[in-house]
Amino acid sequence: MKIAVLHGPRDLRIEEHPLETSLQPHQIRVETRISALKIGTDRGNYEGAERVPGAPDYPRWVGDSNLGVVRETGTAVTRFKPGDRVISRYPHQSEYVADEHEIIVTVPDGVENEDAVWGHLYTLSAICYRKALFQPGENVAVVGLGVLGLGAVALGPCFGGRVAAIGNSPLRTEMALRMGAHITGLSDDPGLPALLEDFTQGQGIDLVILTANPWPALRTACRIVRENGRVAIVSLPGRGEPALDFNPLSMEWFYLKGISLIAVNGQCPALYPAIRGDRFSWENMCRHTLSLMADGRLEPKRLITHRMHYSQIAEAYEMIYRREKNMLGVIFNWQE
Repeated sequence: MKIAVLHGPRDLRIEEHPLETSLQPHQIRVETRISALKIGTDRGNYEGAERVPGAPDYPRWVGDSNLGVVRETGTAVTRFKPGDRVISRYPHQSEYVADEHEIIVTVPDGVENEDAVWGHLYTLSAICYRKALFQPGENVAVVGLGVLGLGAVALGPCFGGRVAAIGNSPLRTEMALRMGAHITGLSDDPGLPALLEDFTQGQGIDLVILTANPWPALRTACRIVRENGRVAIVSLPGRGEPALDFNPLSMEWFYLKGISLIAVNGQCPALYPAIRGDRFSWENMCRHTLSLMADGRLEPKRLITHRMHYSQIAEAYEMIYRREKNMLGVIFNWQE
């Protein structure tokens, strides 16, 4: 089994590791077709930004968007059968063995591989809305237009939101329009508040979804949200950056505006808990994300800018290390 292993900052290698293929009753063996690169978090890991609590030490795996085909199943497996396409949060690796009860979701017919591979990442984008108790008709601004942010942009109209996409590059704002943003703006534009005031007809931005790590992005989020609005934070603010030059809880932006800062991590609130398990579990939400792809309402493959062989993984990570703005969606092909 081939796997991408990070041994230290900017030291990424493709290695051969053994894989136990004698399956236990509830195990499945999956052969990877493609995996996808999540630029923001993966770049922080690659360049050696400070460790996130709970993350593994070096040497460590990288990546968490994997699409493969089930090749074998254990004798007691009921959820999958050979030939099923599945998406998982397994790393960049050529195959894996997993328990059938892990968070692995079958891809429905009609969804292309290059859309489905983003299913788990887009589900995280969807959870940004759910955790912030989004209501249809609200005005949403997405700050940070990487793959995760553009996923939030694309999902907003599906959920009944009006979406403004805020980025730091015209290339990214152009992509946001392709993904369904109603308007776009640059974060350093002095006219941004007026643009959003006009977009919302004076109602203001109800919800900001923050997907960018740099401190100035947090400042922008707190500045543009309306009084008593919410900021859903799915990024890791300040990761790998020097200490703050401003107070993110300043009365000007936090107390006097009465805003809510919401960490998009852990369980989402359930207003009406289900009797039969968690109605909005990650797997159930991921199935809904895939259903939107099956209906043609979500097309993550529009984000793909690079298609590369798995042997070029280290090259791709060097490109994101250099912060090449023309690089967004990256797909690695694991077929020899």
